[in-house]
Amino acid sequence: MGLAERRRALGYSQEELAHALGVDRRTVGRWEGRSTTPQPPLRPRLAELLHLDLDELDALVGQPRAAHPESAGPPPRDHHGSGDLDDMIRRQFLRAITVTSALVALPPDEGAALAEGALRGMSDDFLRMNGHLWQVYQLARAKRSVYPVVRDQLTALNETLDGRPEVEAQALCGAAGDLFQLAGELAFDGNRYTDAAASYTLAASASQEAKSYDLWACALVRHAYVDLYERRYADAVGTLSAAEKVARRGDGSLSTRYWVAAVQAEAYAGLGDLSACERALDEAEKVTGLSGAAHNGGWLRFDGSRLAEERGARYLQLGRLDLAEKALSSALSQDILASG
Repeated sequence: MGLAERRRALGYSQEELAHALGVDRRTVGRWEGRSTTPQPPLRPRLAELLHLDLDELDALVGQPRAAHPESAGPPPRDHHGSGDLDDMIRRQFLRAITVTSALVALPPDEGAALAEGALRGMSDDFLRMNGHLWQVYQLARAKRSVYPVVRDQLTALNETLDGRPEVEAQALCGAAGDLFQLAGELAFDGNRYTDAAASYTLAASASQEAKSYDLWACALVRHAYVDLYERRYADAVGTLSAAEKVARRGDGSLSTRYWVAAVQAEAYAGLGDLSACERALDEAEKVTGLSGAAHNGGWLRFDGSRLAEERGARYLQLGRLDLAEKALSSALSQDILASG
């Protein structure tokens, strides 16, 4: 009997099992398809739900892998072309541009311009490329397909950073902080939480070097999500407290500090602290007072459009079904849902 058969025999749908474990339904689907295995922190609860001991569960779903095969070893060498470093970087960028149809809307000369920008090794060129990679990540159905491109981009950044003057290196560190956050998102989506935490740590360090406080705070928020996912709520509160302090030094026109507050609400709900959760949600809702481009659609995407839904989810997490029903009814009445 496989995992899917065991689940059905006990009367669970994929959604019900996922909800009981605090994971996405697609994660359960990947376990059943044997493309990934449940991470160690989830196994005791999964075994309990399936009425198995841990040895029986391991036999059913396979042993947890220490790392995803994509993250093992150095990047593969490209055996085509001249082997010259400039040529290699140019081809890395061109592969990044052509790897997915999500970039088909680029103007005809944009891909070539990005590739040439890679050779200049300027931070603005890397940031432009990072922006395109975030778009690819958000649109890609198979997130893992984006990983080799991000890895190539990190390789190119590393080569460019080597030996640069301090002023140039600082700006390039900002680009690295951006890209390490995307690498962390890819690892997180692949259930590789240790890899994700490592990427977010590197993102925070690079952003600190760049003195990019909003980027730094966002890296800390993403790091806190690893703790939230594994239900280490007290640890998440500590990380988010640091993110809050860093965000205060950032750009007040951006939504960073309000995203921090929204995630703090989830951590406080996990701790069962209704008052702190509501204070954090009230702070997060101040994002509606911002004007202009409060987020960039990449490493900062918080716009407050789902806060009514978030409030309902937090009340549900706290077991306050009366408050949850009111908040979720409000969410359903929002104009943003009118178009379906």
